Amino acid sequence: MFFSKQHKTDRPESPGAKIRRRFLHNTPAVLSLLFICFTAIISLLGYLITPDSTPLANDQKPELHIKEPGFATQFLLVTRNDETEHVTFFEKMLFGENKPFATYTMHHYEFKGPEILIEEYTGNTPNRGAITRFNLADVVYALNTKQAPLYDSLKKEFHFYELGKKELSTKSQNELQSTIKEKFMVTKKYLLGTDLLGRDLLSRLMIGTRISLSVGLISVLISIFIGIFLGALAGYFRGTTDIVITWLINVIWSIPTLLLVIAITFILGKGILQVFIAVGLTMWVDVARIVRGQVLSIREKEFVEAGRALGYTNSRIIFKHILPNVMGPVIVMAASNFASAILMEAGLSFLGIGAQPPMPSWGEMISAHHGYILMDKAYLVFIPGFAIMLLVLSFMMVGNGLRDAMDSRALDEAPI
Repeated sequence: MFFSKQHKTDRPESPGAKIRRRFLHNTPAVLSLLFICFTAIISLLGYLITPDSTPLANDQKPELHIKEPGFATQFLLVTRNDETEHVTFFEKMLFGENKPFATYTMHHYEFKGPEILIEEYTGNTPNRGAITRFNLADVVYALNTKQAPLYDSLKKEFHFYELGKKELSTKSQNELQSTIKEKFMVTKKYLLGTDLLGRDLLSRLMIGTRISLSVGLISVLISIFIGIFLGALAGYFRGTTDIVITWLINVIWSIPTLLLVIAITFILGKGILQVFIAVGLTMWVDVARIVRGQVLSIREKEFVEAGRALGYTNSRIIFKHILPNVMGPVIVMAASNFASAILMEAGLSFLGIGAQPPMPSWGEMISAHHGYILMDKAYLVFIPGFAIMLLVLSFMMVGNGLRDAMDSRALDEAPI
């Protein structure tokens, strides 16, 4: 028993365990990874946690044009007469949902008989907003168009019914007023304020993480697939194959990346899907160069020669024996490319050829408000810009941490 425990304790640490240990001792890299996980959770939950859960966080309130962070106002909720489509939990998480209420900003309200009078908020001092009247029944209940004559007659007597139900219930004015006060008047606070069109800035910032992370993920996957495939072919077969692929790499390498992405988006058209493809088609060059160099050195190793002697096919040798030994540098490059893709998407959206309005994108948010950078509303630009900086820095720190943890010399020198 004693000898077995000592043998287990003295067993050499595996390379994977060494890499994990060294990475976890890199505090900046670990904190950066935690921040990336935090943004990924926000991106995944999406509209479930955003203050504005409407599709694309695009609930526009022109009267709330560029309000400062922490601004709060009161809304009256008025039940819509059209039928609202029911959405599932996952549909709301991915796409948001349209509310069954129309919202009206209020500066002041007053109950007057069977009606409620509201002075709409204008943002001016004094407010001097338009006075809008709503019947108490119209606020609480939806109008069933099939029974509109019956509804009108009952409304005069303050007898109301719910949409889709045949049972009628008597409501007094006081009861309806209490219901409206409790359930149909809400106060909403904008933690980061509102943007140029009166939309919640925090909601659009949170949904914007989806664009940045999805562009980075899909672009990196495309670049890794193309880069590994071409790099492995060039490094393993050499000769004419290597010459042709190297020539293609040099041609793509000589063209500025941003100009190439812009050219591809002009060919494919504007839109976020086109950005995915364009960025991915321009970032495979670095991956292919690294994979080619690694494969050129590994193909001469003894285990590759043994595979050839055993009659293994070239595809089996490449994919099962060579590529697993080159994935370390590829992972480090993927982290760097992820950061580059986020920056590139933000730049394209700023220029107007990336994500198209009203889709929330950090680059588009900067573009829409860059004129306010010299005014007292510069936070409209600094907030999404700071988010881009933090996310890009986090991926770069994680890439540097992985590079240091996978350094073969450091692994050899690490204490066991």
